Amino acid sequence: MILASGAALLAALSPARAADGVDGVTAVVSRVSSDYVRTKLPGGSFQPEYYAFGKGGHWGGEISDATIDQLRFEDVARVVAAPLSEQNYLPATDPSRTKLIIMLYWGTTAVPGPSSDSIAYNELSAAQANISGSDASMAELSSALTIMAMYNEMRDRLDFQNACMLGYDAEGMIGTDFGNNIRGTAFGAKRQELIEEIEENRYFVVLMAYDFQLMWKQKKHKLLWETRFSINERRNQFDRALPVMAEYASRYFGQPSKGLLRIRVPEGRVDVGKPTLVEYLFGPGKAAAPTTENPSK
Repeated sequence: MILASGAALLAALSPARAADGVDGVTAVVSRVSSDYVRTKLPGGSFQPEYYAFGKGGHWGGEISDATIDQLRFEDVARVVAAPLSEQNYLPATDPSRTKLIIMLYWGTTAVPGPSSDSIAYNELSAAQANISGSDASMAELSSALTIMAMYNEMRDRLDFQNACMLGYDAEGMIGTDFGNNIRGTAFGAKRQELIEEIEENRYFVVLMAYDFQLMWKQKKHKLLWETRFSINERRNQFDRALPVMAEYASRYFGQPSKGLLRIRVPEGRVDVGKPTLVEYLFGPGKAAAPTTENPSK
């Protein structure tokens, strides 16, 4: 279902403030279509563009976490709407004036467990400990190596899936031949640093902005810009971290980040502006909503 700005989604809500205690690395990637250029006004600010929110959905992780599991689409949209308005992306009430449909996804990544806890690792360790040079022990070692290779391949696929969701694929080091070839080299240290970050559970938000008029009138999907931002789940709570992440990422809404940007959250508080009034553009008896897209692509 597609939602958009306009009746009381965010009305009567108090201003949000990020609590102290948010800790970790916020990562942001923003990509923009060559067809999308924002117009600047004489004072240097961007010309306002009107948008409608689309309910992309919640991607649940493997860990029970009330700070994100209990949030509704409206709760997340309320926080994201404030930094959008700072960049002159304004809630729309008239479909004919709406330029963007911004699909909103949020969730927590599912990550592989430690290799040392895997059955494949334990079987390989046992085979190496029992090697005696006999045909049986060599066959056991060969089987264990094969299972370990399959486990590593599965782990690499999950790493790549998370890299795509979080924007860590922007560096070209994960899930590529280049990334595989630099393992064990001096350049591999950067790759390993990225791997270590995505192999921790991370809270994430994905905004995918489509041409609203094209979707509404011709049922065609044209992605104009996308912004992905995330932070480590450990030591954080999603409802507290979201305003901090969104505020930092907002400078890249509709603007290219030119690669993956990572910054440690500064100490202190982040104030989020006054609540924004948001309504449903689509409801009973109104125009049919276009379908959503997979945010991991």
